[in-house]
Amino acid sequence: MLKLARQRRGIRQNEAAVKLGVSPSDLSRIENDAKEPSSALLEAAAKAFNVPVGFFDLTDRIYGAPVSVHPMWRKKANVSGAELDAVIAELNVRVMHLRRLLSAADLNPARTLPQLDIEEFGDPERIAGVLRAHWMMPRGPVPNVTQILEEAGIIVAHSSMGSSSISGVTFRVPGMPPLIVVNSDQPADRMRHTLCHELGHIVMHQFPSPEMEKEADQFAGCFLAPTADIRPHFGATRVDLKRLAALKPVWKMSMAALVFAADRAGKLTTSQKNYLWQQFSMAKIRTSEPPELDFPREQPSVLSSLFKLHIENLGYSVAELADILSMSADELPSFYDLTGIIDGKPNRPKGLRVVK
Repeated sequence: MLKLARQRRGIRQNEAAVKLGVSPSDLSRIENDAKEPSSALLEAAAKAFNVPVGFFDLTDRIYGAPVSVHPMWRKKANVSGAELDAVIAELNVRVMHLRRLLSAADLNPARTLPQLDIEEFGDPERIAGVLRAHWMMPRGPVPNVTQILEEAGIIVAHSSMGSSSISGVTFRVPGMPPLIVVNSDQPADRMRHTLCHELGHIVMHQFPSPEMEKEADQFAGCFLAPTADIRPHFGATRVDLKRLAALKPVWKMSMAALVFAADRAGKLTTSQKNYLWQQFSMAKIRTSEPPELDFPREQPSVLSSLFKLHIENLGYSVAELADILSMSADELPSFYDLTGIIDGKPNRPKGLRVVK
């Protein structure tokens, strides 16, 4: 837990040793359970890492990197080891919190979550179509991806991800619902794609493979815009930036993602596609699309409903919740965006009931 607290703050071991007044070798032994920490060291660590001293008494199992962000499969030179450690530490902390919150409530998914292995079905587009059919989704755009995932029992959370470039990650541990954490710094269209990308991992990938990221991207595009559904929307004339801009608020996808959809629908020749990408570069919208086309980010509701249930139905204060979650009381409201709950704004719990 000492190592977890340190990594979550993005502090390297040598730096932490200086803060705690011990040698790096002693801190290494303590973190690897080869030496007992003193109470004074734990008190200093609690202050340095902004956690209660009781955090170090927790006995929850600690999990490593999930396959979708494992360095073996996700080779991102711009994500440092320290950044990855911080994200994994945050995921473990969130699972610990979720385990405690769910001990007082039942989560009742309205949709079942099937396993459609890529080895069996072979094609991400086919799997996306099967899942949409399984959930009896109507044809056309998906109005709210977050709501559909939460109805399937998936917990969605927003996070700055330690300011890393990781778009999102899925954390699945035994006995717990799947947890998807998405980078809150993304625009709404990218966030929806990231959610569907992570959904693809949950549905298709029981085991890692070198192609899993590409397959999850293909799944996301086809889940958001099935080929047969979106093809008529590109019309009979040439696909250009104006048409892509018009389609973005309808399908709630980035203009870049719509280029891939148009290509998949057979609406672009190779030269037309290359020309579009040139236009993207000239207009400087390849990575930053026109802000006037932005739309609001989808907001998850299950986590906030769990907190609302504890505060309003069970009578917990924020300080008491921080205590049972072994988290600093001054950090908890911002970590889970509890402003609306504390201020008393309406936020009806969905799919939850108190365990009696």
